[in-house]
Amino acid sequence: QVQLVESGGGLVQPGGSLRLSCAASGSFLKINDMGWYRQAPGKERELVASISNYDNTKYADSVNGRFTISRDNAKKTVYLQMNSLKFEDTAVYYCNGNIVTKWLFPPAAYWGQGTQVTVSS
Repeated sequence: QVQLVESGGGLVQPGGSLRLSCAASGSFLKINDMGWYRQAPGKERELVASISNYDNTKYADSVNGRFTISRDNAKKTVYLQMNSLKFEDTAVYYCNGNIVTKWLFPPAAYWGQGTQVTVSS
């Protein structure tokens, strides 16, 4: 079983910062791309940022320049540093990983349970 466990969410004032972490555990062979998604009430889940296993990164326009995604392969962990937070960043943030669990099988998508980020004054 593969598990992705997020941590680091919470309540922060506008302009503040938070750092999310997502650690992978269980039995698997390789972690390919990883990403952070978010879902606000009444809205669809959207991609916030992604990082390949070659450290190529992509960001949603709404967070570009404020958020930074990174990964530590030795710790099997992906991070999302969020700076200059805005009210509209309030959402549940989900970690996603495309993970290979068996030789010669394609990677499968795994999701964390989500962590709440609330930006409020």
